[in-house]
Amino acid sequence: MSVISGQPACQGSLDDALDTGLTDIVRRTGASTGALYLIEDEEPAMRLMALCGLPLEFATPWHRLSLAVSLPLTDAIREDRFVWLGCQDDLVRHYPRLAAVLPYRIAFAATPLTGARRCWGGIVLMWPADLPREVTPRQRCRIIFGARRLARLLDDAPRPPTLRDRPRFIPVDPQDGSVQPGPAAAEYLERLPEGALNLDLEGRITFVTTAAARLLGRSADRLLATRLWQALPWLDDPVYEDRYRTAVVSRTPLSFTAVRPPDHRLRFELYPDISGISVRVTSHREPTEPGLREATVPRAPVTRTGRLYQLIHLSAALTETVSVRDLVELIAREILPAFGAQGLTLWAAEAGRLKVSGHHGYPADVIARVDGLPLNTDLTPAGKVLTSGVPEFFASPAEMALRYPQAPQISGKQAWAVLPLIITGKAVGCCILSYDRAHSFTADERAVLTALAGLIAQALDRARMYDTQHHLAHGLQKALLPRDLPVVAGLDVAARYLPASHGIEVGGDFYDLLRLDDTTAAAVIGDVEGHSIAAAALMGQVRTAIHAHVTGGAAPDQVLTRTNRLLADLDSELLVSCLYAHLDLAAGEVTLANAGHVPPLLRLARHHARVLDDIEPGPLLGIDTFAHYPVTTVPLPADATLALYTDGLVEVAGTDAAQVTADLAGHLAGADHEDLEGVIDSLVHHTWPTGRPTDDIAVLLLRASLAPGR
Repeated sequence: MSVISGQPACQGSLDDALDTGLTDIVRRTGASTGALYLIEDEEPAMRLMALCGLPLEFATPWHRLSLAVSLPLTDAIREDRFVWLGCQDDLVRHYPRLAAVLPYRIAFAATPLTGARRCWGGIVLMWPADLPREVTPRQRCRIIFGARRLARLLDDAPRPPTLRDRPRFIPVDPQDGSVQPGPAAAEYLERLPEGALNLDLEGRITFVTTAAARLLGRSADRLLATRLWQALPWLDDPVYEDRYRTAVVSRTPLSFTAVRPPDHRLRFELYPDISGISVRVTSHREPTEPGLREATVPRAPVTRTGRLYQLIHLSAALTETVSVRDLVELIAREILPAFGAQGLTLWAAEAGRLKVSGHHGYPADVIARVDGLPLNTDLTPAGKVLTSGVPEFFASPAEMALRYPQAPQISGKQAWAVLPLIITGKAVGCCILSYDRAHSFTADERAVLTALAGLIAQALDRARMYDTQHHLAHGLQKALLPRDLPVVAGLDVAARYLPASHGIEVGGDFYDLLRLDDTTAAAVIGDVEGHSIAAAALMGQVRTAIHAHVTGGAAPDQVLTRTNRLLADLDSELLVSCLYAHLDLAAGEVTLANAGHVPPLLRLARHHARVLDDIEPGPLLGIDTFAHYPVTTVPLPADATLALYTDGLVEVAGTDAAQVTADLAGHLAGADHEDLEGVIDSLVHHTWPTGRPTDDIAVLLLRASLAPGR
């Protein structure tokens, strides 16, 4: 079925068409690997649907990706652009976390599937290292055009595609894995003294010569359709598997030497292409080095290389978490899908009781029932594991019920991994991963989960410390801001202070509103340079000084002039931006004086708002003792809204602050909220939709109404 004509009649034909379209892009661009992702409707995430050129297990860490994580494809989707990384250095520079689990010489491309109505997802392509570092115009066009064809196919489908839990593996050149070469080729290979093998991209042996079988010590029928490291225990080592992985991903020929017990050295040469790997096996007769004979000793089960890379990937992600909330979100977004789990609870011991620090995948009433239980409770294994420091695994409700009869009834889950979180021998908490279905935990999985618990423990300890300091720091700043704003007849007021999502030091953003008489008021907003206790202390002094000058009857320009002189007397190294507004509600006007602050916004009527960038600003407070601060008077009719804010609202990394401010004015013009608190929510969400600003934000909204006597 063509990928550019006709509408698929069912999900199966849609999948076939998508697979055909993806392999077509891979062939036309010369890529070695292609992956198709589709966006989930329920969550801000996307799921791997189809993969060609790589075994599915290689992509385990990326079966499900959060759109909030910075990766080539997520950036391509968020920014609707083509992303190209021409070499490993580019990958390390822009995406270090991804480079840690893709330590290969490859080129990388990502582009979104943008259709007529929506973005459906995106595709990822990889090339061997010998590709030119810069993408050619022809390649770029083929990738983008191929992505558009896939998006058009999804647009035309009668129903959205079904997102399956496991992606599809697509062989670029489909063939029966058990088929041997033709007679002439087989005869030629049989005459050679060296061994020859053929592996598919999943690592399975699809062809083996008699010489190869003899060298490997296994009959051909016992080797065919198996993986080398499964058929030959002495090759079951992450070092050898990693060589195979490197050959498959980078398409680079390489070799390694292994010892077949007791002392027979064999050299393996791997020659990969898009359909599989040809392996040449030869015998090395030189003496075996001491210690290599240990291969004959039975070994403990080893962790698969894929799991090791997965652990590297997740540990790198854990280092980026800051708060407990970040940690819970990351575990839910990346760790739960990686291990097939659906639920999470993080526990800590406080005053002899179990407290839930964070959770995911549980109803609120279930969490309320278990939060605060005594450590020796028999409702959950969390207390015992936290005390003993020994992990426990329950593959079914029956196993859990033998020791904790009520636990399965409370949660409704079907399997649990209960992991102690230990730092330097001391348990700091407990992490429980839970499953909606029964789940058998392999030795490999238990080992990786136990190792991962140590990394989670470190991240949780840091996160708790951050949250405590963050709470104390911003509690101090909140104490320095006005608790309540005065009631002024003819004026509706709303104010908000939002701390930065990261960083624990106190900021210097402040605001205030002073009632002067029945029809006049003064509003002020400002920002002290830096984030520190010194900045907070200076903020308190500046706010007090302005309050004194305003209530003393000083004109707007004199309020800033006198405050500026105070900063000179204090000999502070910190600078302060400040905007002062004198509101005359009877006259319907506002007089503004600006000391290097961001310009306010004024909404005069519905669908009409502007940036008051024609206000002539003076220098920041603290620069020039003899500075002059011009004043500007603008109309403030009934129902007009004046928006004062600090630069944290409009300064977004990678964007032009002036353009963001203009966009914010346009958003204010269309805001339909009667409640000013709702307007503030809307303004903040417009600039920071994730709710995580990188700097502190203060907002003060003033809406004029008919004052007495007007």
